[in-house]
Amino acid sequence: MPRIVGVDIPKEKRTDIALTYIYGIGRTLAGKIVKAANIQGSKRAKDLTEEDVARLTTIIQKEYKVEGDLRREVAANIKRLIDIGSYRGMRHRKGLPVRGQRTRTNARTRKGPRKTVGVQRAAKAAKAPEGGASGAKK
Repeated sequence: MPRIVGVDIPKEKRTDIALTYIYGIGRTLAGKIVKAANIQGSKRAKDLTEEDVARLTTIIQKEYKVEGDLRREVAANIKRLIDIGSYRGMRHRKGLPVRGQRTRTNARTRKGPRKTVGVQRAAKAAKAPEGGASGAKK
């Protein structure tokens, strides 16, 4: 299993698809990287030579921000929004959708599972009266 930028990429997949397992690299960027390294995208990851892997790694490290660096940058951007108290920062802090989606329905991914809201009754009121609740005549 080839290891590129600290990520084990799947060996049975095509090289251009396997690169998308690296955080920050999508299909389009993977195609550009493979082209820049002069490797066929249809070549399987297990068939890559050590030289091919080294070329891919150097291209990714020199030109793109991926994995840990990118995650840190995204986290810092969100923290900055929260610290300055912007609307988007407040939405992040409350765990609500940030980009204008509706929340009356849906938004379950951000809000989490539904919390059922019910009526609270007193302990005695919940029990039936002693004389028989059926209402039948004696």
